[in-house]
Amino acid sequence: MNLKGKTYVVMGVANQRSIAWGAARALDKAGANIVFTTLNDRFKKQIDKLKGELEGDHDFMVNCDVTSDEDVERAFKEIGEHTGGIDGVLHAIAFANKDELKGGYSETSRAGFQLALDISAYSLAIVAREAKKILNPGGSIVTMTYLGGERAIPNYNVMGIAKAALESSVKYLALDLGNEGFRVNAVSAGPIRTLSSSGIGEFKTVLKEIEERAPLKRNVDQLEVGNAVMFLLSDLASGITGEILHVDSGYHAMA
Repeated sequence: MNLKGKTYVVMGVANQRSIAWGAARALDKAGANIVFTTLNDRFKKQIDKLKGELEGDHDFMVNCDVTSDEDVERAFKEIGEHTGGIDGVLHAIAFANKDELKGGYSETSRAGFQLALDISAYSLAIVAREAKKILNPGGSIVTMTYLGGERAIPNYNVMGIAKAALESSVKYLALDLGNEGFRVNAVSAGPIRTLSSSGIGEFKTVLKEIEERAPLKRNVDQLEVGNAVMFLLSDLASGITGEILHVDSGYHAMA
């Protein structure tokens, strides 16, 4: 894969375990330029430390709070002015209060529901709205989802609802942006130990079940998922849009 001369925005790197970091590593190895967005200066410092592992410089970073329309608009305007145009965006942003991932889904609070849907699903729409203004021809947007958006997964609760909304958004955005030649897809990753997954109860049990029941009899890692993200962002996937690509050792195919 040769992505020299291409520029991609990566949103959602929290630490070295982040799926977004796996994608950043894959893009960097292929020679792409990367613009990182961060929630605040704390995460910016974390990315600064991680960037030493990459081959490229990737010095330009922008703070972006996806709960603020004005902040998303400002961030992508800055990115456009700095880069002159981008070739794609990885949206790897999701959040729900830990308390909403305990007990039954019927116990979900209204505020917790609104927060999870806002950050985990609606944010893709506002990011797409601003990103399309600076996307180069054939540009691509990829987001991250999980099997809990298709099936009821214990302890996933409101995040499952948010992921279902996100996956539906992918299809509607694919229809919307397709008129301009842009693609929108999602990667449904198998369970990986990340900052987000730390709030899910009995997560070790989920990992063990994948090892026992998935066709490949193992879990996936961040780089494997990152490679799939890179493919969907690249011109090799020029005919693919509105797709949910599973990277989970085949577990989704099992009854």
